[in-house]
Amino acid sequence: MVATEKAYIAGIVDGEGSIMLIRHHRNETHSPTVSIANNDLHLLKWIKERTGGTLVSKRKRKKHHDSSYMLTIRQDRAIRFLKEIQPYLIIKQPQARLIVEEYKNVTHRAGKYDPDMLLRKNALVRKIRLLNQR
Repeated sequence: MVATEKAYIAGIVDGEGSIMLIRHHRNETHSPTVSIANNDLHLLKWIKERTGGTLVSKRKRKKHHDSSYMLTIRQDRAIRFLKEIQPYLIIKQPQARLIVEEYKNVTHRAGKYDPDMLLRKNALVRKIRLLNQR
């Protein structure tokens, strides 16, 4: 991505996105996830071409609602993505910084955690959740 694309996508993440540490399965520990929800499928396809990830259609809650879509970028791809857009983020800069700088330090590659490492990872999850509260 060129700088202008990174800045544009960072603005979209700031306004329409979420930067989280979540568990995708019950037996996993939390992993980085960036999601962007939007009604413009063309926009999300354009971002996906540059970042990768998974694009899904969201179910309409009511008949009169427009179609909406979500792009989800997970795990190492999310970390690489955040490294690229972090300098351009404003609102979600703290969440991105924590994931980029601290996630690998509190994550065991083979998934086997000693109690201290698990405590540190859960502390990082709590920090991210606190930043994401409205």
